[in-house]
Amino acid sequence: MASNRTVYHVVPNASGEEWLVTREGGGFREQHRTKEEAVNSAKARARREEPSQVKVHTSDGNMEYESTYGEDPRRSPS
Repeated sequence: MASNRTVYHVVPNASGEEWLVTREGGGFREQHRTKEEAVNSAKARARREEPSQVKVHTSDGNMEYESTYGEDPRRSPS
């Protein structure tokens, strides 16, 4: 079952000197001087677009953490 959740990623740009906020599936890209600014922007957008999620990456591109806004889709027991 596909999720209708909007997902934003906070990632370093190609040079590693600035941070980008992008939306999965395209259509949005925003550049920030600091990671903190990028995270704050992504979280503000996600709160306005629930259900949504922000996935924050480290400077080497690995996943650091994610924040979810709105109701989680139901999960079946493992």
